[in-house]
Amino acid sequence: MAESRHALFRQFSKSDWFGFLKGVEKEGLRVDRNGFIAQTPHPEALGSTLTHPRITTDYSEALLELITPVCDSTDSLLESLRDIHRFVQKNLDDEVFWAASMPCELDGDESIPIAEYGSSNIGYLKHVYRQGLAVRYGRVMQSIAGAHYNLSLPDAFWEKWQQALDNRQSLKDFKSDQYFWLIRNFRRRSWLLMLLFGTSPALDDSFLAGVQHDLSRFDPRTSYGQNATSLRMGDLGYHNNAQASLNICFNELSTYTQTLDRAIHTTWPPYEEIGTRRGDRFIQINTSVLQIENEYYSAVRPKRTTEREEKPIQALEARGVEYIEVRCLDLDPFSPVGVNREQIDFLDLFLLDCLLSESPRIGDDECERLDDNYKDVVSRGRDADLTLCCGGERASAMTLAREILDRLAPLAEQLDGWCGDDRYTQALESQRRSLAEGVPSWRVLEAMRSSGLGHRDWVMDISRRHQQILREESLAPDVLASFEEMSRLSLSEQADIEAADTVPFERFLAHYLRS
Repeated sequence: MAESRHALFRQFSKSDWFGFLKGVEKEGLRVDRNGFIAQTPHPEALGSTLTHPRITTDYSEALLELITPVCDSTDSLLESLRDIHRFVQKNLDDEVFWAASMPCELDGDESIPIAEYGSSNIGYLKHVYRQGLAVRYGRVMQSIAGAHYNLSLPDAFWEKWQQALDNRQSLKDFKSDQYFWLIRNFRRRSWLLMLLFGTSPALDDSFLAGVQHDLSRFDPRTSYGQNATSLRMGDLGYHNNAQASLNICFNELSTYTQTLDRAIHTTWPPYEEIGTRRGDRFIQINTSVLQIENEYYSAVRPKRTTEREEKPIQALEARGVEYIEVRCLDLDPFSPVGVNREQIDFLDLFLLDCLLSESPRIGDDECERLDDNYKDVVSRGRDADLTLCCGGERASAMTLAREILDRLAPLAEQLDGWCGDDRYTQALESQRRSLAEGVPSWRVLEAMRSSGLGHRDWVMDISRRHQQILREESLAPDVLASFEEMSRLSLSEQADIEAADTVPFERFLAHYLRS
């Protein structure tokens, strides 16, 4: 009988382990002094949202996205993320960087400005894509913020791991298969991340205008889910009817790209009724189920860095999977940078175990059960009586959570032995305490209750406190100079791109859709 993957990994020595490569993309709204979504354009001091490598926008002109470089340690990752926050906070004038996933006060779709990327064809394409999201799903849903965690393992590890498994594929194909192996187990266990890191049990009622819901009343302008962990990831958050019909297959790269490509080239009647133009103005890229790959929302994605104007599917097919993007993380409102050290270290441990555990292919029936588990924890994860489907039987969610944490302990000890500290064991203990003493979604509600404030005012208060802390921290002169130079160069690069355009947008778009 072949040795288990965990047993093979236990045979690795410290010299065989090359650590993790990691990065964070952290979103957050700019908010005015009254707690309303900012109506101002992206600050020029922060550079061009089209070309800046560290600071851009997501859906809205007011929804900042901060991007770390690839880092080889949690400490360097958090310091990089904190530096970007320090620079941003110093350039927001009297605006505030919103600390929570669920948005500030809104006043319907028209209060949410769609992001602008300049007059170039590629910049206008990004804007039209966001216009398409608006006509398909409304702008309010797109005002939600989160943190994305990117993780990869270096090629030196993959070469050792391939040798341990006696695998003869090309390294590109082997890595892609192994990342999908990890993804399948992530899908089986992602409900645990919603229990441990969900922080959006409440929201401002302006988010709910005209929406049917079953939330409870917290105060005159705040609603909440009594046992919810993440309203962001539930029915009120990222969802749509067209995507509900998709059956994106996460079993291997070829079926993943094929099913995504089919969705991009399959028209959807309601979107055909909308059309792609209103007068001379483009309002969506096309009338397909998905305009582009990024429109498909999932808790995890296989990723490959793209070249300019290259599509994600093309990059994946040409060069294979490069890293995994975990997309289901709510912002941690208790952290000035939206994530924390114990969380990052736990994610490394969790994702490595997903790679090392057995991972059979996921059939349609299991896929449905996994989706149900995820939805149940999102909507009522703090219900002591909640049960989840596991191995064809139902079991207590809390019992299953503790079992997973217990199973991670030997791996944490192995990594700690190589790293020379106890960071992974401590990350594991932090999650055990969270289950025993109160998960973050409970802590958010308790903090709101003890402060006597509803969602908007409590988040505004904690956002101002984070801002004060970050503004009082000085950026090293060379780091400040580097950020200022990045902003200057990004504005210059955007101008060069705009000057180089020689074809009208219609022709550019037609070529893009054909490629």
